[in-house]
Order: sequence, then C-alpha cells, then structure tokens
Amino acid sequence: MLRLAVTTLRYRTAAFLAIFVAVLLGGALLSAAGGLLETGLRLNAPPQRLAAAPIVVTGDPAYHPPDGSGSAALPERHRVDPALLTQLTHTPGVEKAVPDRSFPAALTPAAGAGGPSGRPGTASTSGADGAGATDPGAGVLAGHGWASAALTPYRLTDGHAPRSGQVVLDERLVGSSKPGEQETITVAGQPRTYTLAGTAVAEHQVDVPTVFLSDADVPAGIDAIGVFPADGTSLRDLVKRLDLPAGVKAYTGDERGVAEFSGIATSLPLIIMSGVFGGMVAVVMALVVSATIGLSVRQRRRELALLRASGATPRQVGKMVIAETMVVGVLGLVLGLLCGRIAGTWIFGMLADGGIVPPQLRFDQGPLPFAGAAVLTFAVLRLTVGFAAARAARIRPIQALAEAAVPNVAVGRVRLLVGLVFAGGTVAIALSTPFMGPANAAAIGGPAGLTGSIAVAVLAPLVIQRALIPRITRLVEKRGTSGTLAVINLRVRAVQFGAILVPITIATAIAIGNIYSQTTQQQAAVDAFTENLDGDVVITSTTGGIPASLTTAARTMPGVTKVSELVRSKGWIEAPYDKSHTSDAWPLLGLSGPVYKGKVKKGSLDDLTGNTIAIPPGTAKKLKVDVGSELGVRLGDAALVKLKVVALAEGPSGYESLLLPAQLLAAHTTTGLPNQLLLKTSNKKLDLSQWPGTSISGRSGLADGLDTGLGVDAWIGYLLAAIAVAYTAIASINTIAVAVLDRRREFGLQRLTGSTRREVSRMLGLEGLLIAALGLVAGLVTAAFTVFPIAVATRGWPIPSGPAWILLAWVAVVLLLVLPTTAITGRIAMRTKPMDALSSPVG
Repeated sequence: MLRLAVTTLRYRTAAFLAIFVAVLLGGALLSAAGGLLETGLRLNAPPQRLAAAPIVVTGDPAYHPPDGSGSAALPERHRVDPALLTQLTHTPGVEKAVPDRSFPAALTPAAGAGGPSGRPGTASTSGADGAGATDPGAGVLAGHGWASAALTPYRLTDGHAPRSGQVVLDERLVGSSKPGEQETITVAGQPRTYTLAGTAVAEHQVDVPTVFLSDADVPAGIDAIGVFPADGTSLRDLVKRLDLPAGVKAYTGDERGVAEFSGIATSLPLIIMSGVFGGMVAVVMALVVSATIGLSVRQRRRELALLRASGATPRQVGKMVIAETMVVGVLGLVLGLLCGRIAGTWIFGMLADGGIVPPQLRFDQGPLPFAGAAVLTFAVLRLTVGFAAARAARIRPIQALAEAAVPNVAVGRVRLLVGLVFAGGTVAIALSTPFMGPANAAAIGGPAGLTGSIAVAVLAPLVIQRALIPRITRLVEKRGTSGTLAVINLRVRAVQFGAILVPITIATAIAIGNIYSQTTQQQAAVDAFTENLDGDVVITSTTGGIPASLTTAARTMPGVTKVSELVRSKGWIEAPYDKSHTSDAWPLLGLSGPVYKGKVKKGSLDDLTGNTIAIPPGTAKKLKVDVGSELGVRLGDAALVKLKVVALAEGPSGYESLLLPAQLLAAHTTTGLPNQLLLKTSNKKLDLSQWPGTSISGRSGLADGLDTGLGVDAWIGYLLAAIAVAYTAIASINTIAVAVLDRRREFGLQRLTGSTRREVSRMLGLEGLLIAALGLVAGLVTAAFTVFPIAVATRGWPIPSGPAWILLAWVAVVLLLVLPTTAITGRIAMRTKPMDALSSPVG
C-alpha cells in the first residue's frame, strides 16, 4: 500500500500541494508561537547603558497582588530607597556601588530642520530608557548623573567631567560645539542653559544618546544601583549576600536589561499571545487539512471503491490514505520547521515595532519550540488524517460507485446534531456578551466567531442548499444555460463546494470579527475617556511632560477659563483590598482643575488636593467606604499611599477611573511631570515659544498616548486575522484547483454535447461568484455574532467602529482569490480534447 500511496501522489498533485503548504505554514507559525512563549519565560534583554555593572539592583518592575493571583507590569519606574546605596557600599565583597537616575533631558532644537550648532536636533530617541510605549515621556529619559557613566562605561574624548551648571554630551549630540560653549537643554520640561564641559563616547552600543549632568544637578531619587564585586569575590555568592528589602531585586547577566528598559516586567502578555496564537493556528490548520483531505477522498470514491472491489480490505484502504497524506505532511512539516525561525523573528519584530514588547528584549527560540511545534503539528495532522481514513475505509464498493456518479448531499444525523450544538453555542455566547461589561466583552464574545465557523463547516452542504432560495436562483438563471447549470451544480455538488465555502467563511469570520472587535473596543475606550473631560485645547510636550511654569502661565492667558494638568497612570486599591482589580490595574487620572464632567454623587472635586482621592460610587459601596474614609492605594511606582476619599464621582460604565490630584500622581510617575495640559478657551492661538517641544491640538489630542489596555488583545486579533488571510489563500486556491480539475470528464461531456469553452468558463465563473458570495455572507453573519454583542457591551449600541475600507478590501481579496483561480484551473481542465478528457485517469 505504501508504494501505491506514493504512486498516487503523481496524479493528485493539487490536493496534496494544499496539504503540504497548510502543514508547512502551520509548522512555521507554531514554531514562532513557541519562540514567543520561550521569550516570555526567559525575558532576556542584554543591557546597554548598564552593561559594565555585573550586578544591577532595582525595584521589582512587576506588581504582585496581595492575594498572590498573578502579576502585572508596573506602569512607572519602581525606584529604590537612597539609603540602600550606603548599605550596598558597605556590604562585604562589594568594591563599589554606583547609583543611576534617569530623567527627561533633551537638547533644545533651533529653528529649522537641524538642532543648535549643526547637531541632529534632540537627545530623545525612542527605545531604551523609555517610560513606556504609551507615555509621552517615552524615549526622552536621556538625562543621567555623571557618576553613572561608569555603568556603561562612557569615556571622555574631550574636556572634563561636569561640575554644577555644566554638561557632558554623547558624541552623537555634540555636532560642531566645543567645550566651553553654552547649550540649551530642556530638563523636566523646562529649558535651561548649561556650559558644555566635554564629550563622551560609549564603549559599546547604546541606543539612546546620553546627556550627563553633574551629580549635584540630578533630581533626587535612585532608579538603579550598579554593584561591582571586589577582586576574588564570586558573583553568585555576592548576590546571595546582598540584604535587599522587599520589592527590590538584583539582576545579573542578560536579566540586567529589566532594570534598564521599561516594559520587561512580566511574561504574561507573551504567554497569553503565544497560547492564543498557537491554538488558533492548530485549529485552523486542522480545519483546512480536514477539508482538503475530505474533498480528495470524496472525489476518489470511484477509485477507492474499485480497490475494495478488487480485494483490498478496509484497513488497507485506510492505511493507503494515511500513508500518502503523512508523506506529504511530514515533508511540509520539515520545511515549516526550517522556516520557523524566520517566521518567529518576523512576528517578534512586528510586536516590537508596535510597542507590545520592548525592542531590546531578545527573541529566544531554542530547540524546545521546534520540538513542540513538530509534535503538535504531527498530532493534528495524524488525527485529522485518521478521521478521513476511517471514512475512506467504510466505503462500500457498489454504494461508492453510485455516489461517484450522483454525489450524496445529505447531512447525517450526528453531523447535523454537532453543527446545531455549535450554532446554539454561538447564539448563547452572543446573547451573554452584552451583559459582561467592557472589560470581559472580548474574552466572552470572541470565541463566537470560532464556534460559528465550526458550525458552518460542519453544516456546509446544508448551508449551500438552504441559501439557494428562488430569488437568488432566478437571478442566476437569467444568465442563460450557464447560470442554470451553475445552480444545478451547486445543489448536486454541495459537498464539494462546501470544501470551498469553509475556508472563506472561517477566514471572513476570524479576520472581520477580530479586526472590527478591536477597533470597536479601542474607539469605545477613547470615547469614554475624552467625552468625560471638558476642554477645547490640549497641550502636549515631546520633552518629557508639562512643566509647572507652563501651567501657571496658561491660567493667565487671554480667553482661558479652565486649566487642568492631566496625569495618566495605573494603580491598585489594597486597603481595603479591591478584588475586582487584581493583576489588572485601575486607571488613575490626575487633575488640577474643574474639567471633569462626570456626575459627583457625594462630596466635591474641589477638595481633590493633597493626599486625596475620588472613587466611583459602585466601588465605594463594594468596599464599604464613604466620603471621609481612608484608602491604601498602590501607585504605578509601587508606592503605597494613604488617601482620603473626598468625592464619589461617576464615570462611563465599565471605564471608571480613580481621580487623584495631578501633583500627587505626577510625583509617582517615571517622568515626574503631567502628560498633558487641558484648556477651556476661545483663544486657539497661544504663545508657547518659551517651552520648546510643546504643541497644541484640539480635543482629539486627548487620545494621544492613551493606554486603553488593549495592546496585546489587539495584536492577537491582528495576528489571527493574518493567519486567516494566509490560510484562506492556501485553502481556497488549492481546494478550487482540486475541485475544478477533478471535473475534466464533466467538462469534456459538456463540450461534446454542444457547449463551448466560453460557456463552460462562464458557468464556472458563476459558480465561483456564488460560492464566494455565500462564503462572505456566512462569514459576515458569523462575525456579527462577535462584533455586534461586543459593540453593545462597550459602546451601548450595536454599531461597531472601524474603517469601512477594511470590509471592502476583504471582499476584494476573496473575489480575487476565487474568481481568477477558478478561471485559470478551468482553462487548464479544458486544455485537453473532450474525448481525451472522458478517458482521463483523474477527474
């Protein structure tokens, strides 16, 4: 049977090519998913600016809930107690301990394209030392004390170490400036004049050019401490010897990047992404391979029946089907694993470019991801082939020969029951999603697209037959004999056309459902935040934040009636403990003016000064607190502060925030400055020339840098959509090719009875157009069970958000896949003479 299986590969190239490509892509993507998982577990980020320090001590960048349920990345820099520096310095075995403090610092660009003195312009470069992908200060933390130069190390190439009022610049920032010249540097949002003391160069790659001030001019606080062991001291022993307080960790090796780069705190996002991504790849691969093998087996019923009639046992027939498929599948798997590294690096690069993971995080993909991908892909392939082989083995010779002439389109009872169960599950999920709230809407409603797709896949022949209502068939039959034959073929060959319908439906449901679910949730979060604030003009800064001098000046500007600093961060209520927000943090909003439009049920936001807080009424009821009560709130930098409740303020349902004084919250952020300044004014022409790097925008600027918490979910959705597109292209092209090429005898007979090639091609075109339209409609209906309920849960009405061109582009993609493939394969199938086609061994 193995020899016979290998021989059949020559005559069934199209079908086996589909399996080969599907398994190849599945193996590559599963290897990539395994690499993301390994990267998330290892979290290796080779240090740059802290590379010279063998040990780096810093605050734990992850928040660990008191109940021990998971962890979450702290949104701000977790600084350490300055007293720890003295303790580490006097620890036996420590040669020296060097403190480091990062703060916003940027060279003030001159008018025109270039910066002062012919330099490139600014020290702020996205990447390292950033405050986070969504922080306006991200990438501008280029300022450091001169003592920290030893942590890289930097060495002077000109001039001397800075004294108070002086600065040493990375050589990439100097341009034509010479020591002794004056330089304007914006520090903490405020431009200041410094004397250039010298130029320094890093002894290895450092992405962000550094601005060194004297240690006396550096803001208070310590971000990290570099520890250098004394001669003869074991690094491992010294790490164990360090007596570190709770919440402070020591890092060595590539783990030191955690202390230097933001966003490397917890592996949970990458683990979730790799799990969902890998699981969906396995499911879609199984559906595509199953549909392709099933179609191939159905089209070979005559061949398999003749084998049975000539003495082959059911077991031998099943072994032949398994052998021929596994040969092709294993070849595809081997090539897919070879492409796994390329796929993993490409996907990881997209995640880094999208701000989901820091670009400094190293992509680790050892042998385990490839081994896991090989085992999972092989298991999915073998299980899928096993079902198809079981169907082939049950073929009865006489029945198969009859069905080869007149295919059976009836759906069995078991299959009908399974399809109805999945359809019922889809409806149940859709009905329950609107009651879950914005936070859980996607997690609950998302699977509806998959369950609905499975229902359509199981009931595909029935879907095609029921969709051919008289109104549609009459419209097609008006196209003449070609249209009449197209309708008849769709009815009689519903099983074969179902194999084409399935990938189009699955891809449409996954792609459209995921994309519009994410755009809807994103827009709902933005609307909930911006519509709750009263203001016309938003001022932002590219130099780290809004300085106090700008806020003070704005209050006296002509036409300005309201002014408020806006500070965005995240935090947790720990006393009394809020179980509704454990690893997922509360949004924190810092205000300094009367711009909040939400209804205040009790108390007053005028009292929001000092160590105070305003909370939603529902939260107050759940925690059994009221105005005047005291809360223990863990802020974004891990500081636990005691705050007095001064107001119960409502917010959009599902998008409530905790309100704090802007000055208090800003002090616990990475940059130490407000993110934005919101003004209520009739004067749109404000003079901001005294504050370089600031810009003015309308209310739309409120959404700039807003962290909606959907970054990982959005990328999962987009990756799933990409998978859907890839597999649709593979499955549709190859399934259509298999189905059309198998009809050579039919086309030959049509031509012998008087039909021209053009008429047969027109019939194929109408069939392709109808099945593409049915697939799109079925997919869009399935996607609606995901998108509409999520829209109700997040926006309050069943109208999704998102650009219409995505839907139109997807329709165009499907049509461009189906129609040209049908036309080309039809032309190939009719290339032989009619009489030769009737005697063809295949089709």
